[in-house]
Amino acid sequence: MDPHRALRYARAGRRKFVSELQDFLRFASVSSQPERANDVRKCATWLARHLKGVGLDRVRVIPTRGNPIVSASWLRAPGRPTLLIYGHYDVVPVEPLSEWHTPPFTPTLKNDDLHARGAADDKGQLFSHIKAVESYLKTERALPVNVKCIFEGEEEIGSPHLTSFITRNRRALRADAAVISDTRMLASDRPAISYAQRGGLRAELEVKGPSHDLHSGNFGGAVHNPLQALCEMIARLHDAHGRVAIPGFYDNVRRWGDGERAFMATTGPSDEQILQDAKIESGWGESGFSLYERTTIRPALTVNGMVGGHHGRGSKSIIPARAIAKLSFRLVPDQRPQEIAQLFRDHIERITPADVRSSVRTFSPIEPALMDRNHPAVRAAAFAYKKGFGAPPVFIRSGGSIPVVNTFQEILGVPAVLMGFGLPDDHIHGPNEKFHLPNFYKAITTSIWYLAMAAKLRGAQRTQQRSEWRES
Repeated sequence: MDPHRALRYARAGRRKFVSELQDFLRFASVSSQPERANDVRKCATWLARHLKGVGLDRVRVIPTRGNPIVSASWLRAPGRPTLLIYGHYDVVPVEPLSEWHTPPFTPTLKNDDLHARGAADDKGQLFSHIKAVESYLKTERALPVNVKCIFEGEEEIGSPHLTSFITRNRRALRADAAVISDTRMLASDRPAISYAQRGGLRAELEVKGPSHDLHSGNFGGAVHNPLQALCEMIARLHDAHGRVAIPGFYDNVRRWGDGERAFMATTGPSDEQILQDAKIESGWGESGFSLYERTTIRPALTVNGMVGGHHGRGSKSIIPARAIAKLSFRLVPDQRPQEIAQLFRDHIERITPADVRSSVRTFSPIEPALMDRNHPAVRAAAFAYKKGFGAPPVFIRSGGSIPVVNTFQEILGVPAVLMGFGLPDDHIHGPNEKFHLPNFYKAITTSIWYLAMAAKLRGAQRTQQRSEWRES
């Protein structure tokens, strides 16, 4: 099917597409905040209604024990390949609100950027594929391939209900490839396909002391402060060289040879680029590895936040009764989240001072994932990028975690194609998140071309299988 009419429709519809994306971004669909649950549901309902308007079939808002899953399909091309398009409509919290230059849920255009929470992660990237589908259906009344869509509302909290949903519906979700756009490019003129994702694990460490806050004048120097004890424990999670100090933490970390590391050095960002993206002057972490390697092939433990004692205006002379730290692990092949959780609990038990009590809660385990750079579905994406951005993509590893990547591979047995359209300076998860609109337009073009190229997938896979069989 010739994509050119769809491409012309997409070019003519840019202003409408941006307006619709702004409507999508107005929903405060923060999955980690229970008080936003109604906003999440409203966002799911809006998305489902929009998918119906685009022309997709069997559109449903599927309830879970948490936030709903929005599904849709177009299966009117018998004998042709099937693509599974995944994205998430939930977002992370906006705090600190005082650092936003514009209201986070009032999408604001500034030059070529659209500012709002979720603009790049992941509503804008998700929307690129919807607009590509629309461009075909409104011009050709058909798609080059069959399409199944799964858009979830819990990715930012580890997708706790998605795996069970996919397991129950594995037959209905059969596909030749899964397309995910929730990653980033190296620069606006350097598109990238991610071929590796780190896994993850989240944890909360709580330290308790006295049954209630104490006056620091009466008890300071006589009672171990839980907040101080927590800081002492946090300080013992890394050594002086930036390595995680939990015994056994590195036992199963896969070692990569010189060939892979040389490939990474030629395709990935330099130390200078990473420092520039972070707007800092010097790096930190495990010696013997570049900053790119530290954030991709090496694991990490990060303190995401601490709460304890008085943190409002003015002073309050107390010894707090309790303190909490929120942490996250980024894991690599062949680390298992369950094993790391136990190692962490054991280590906390060892380093907890005798005069306080500690407890650990771990959640949101995510397995690491690796993709085959030479799979036909990935090669089709490389061709589509060249058509959409005018440059071939580089292949990079991602330091982030997308729970569904491993799930698609392990449960459905389909390759995951990670077509990222975000930029390093899009402030994902931070204040003033944005999506670069030229990237949005090119992402739609790329997706249109990918739908066209995916029509050849099944034949390419059969050819590859025959080749592999002869070689064996």
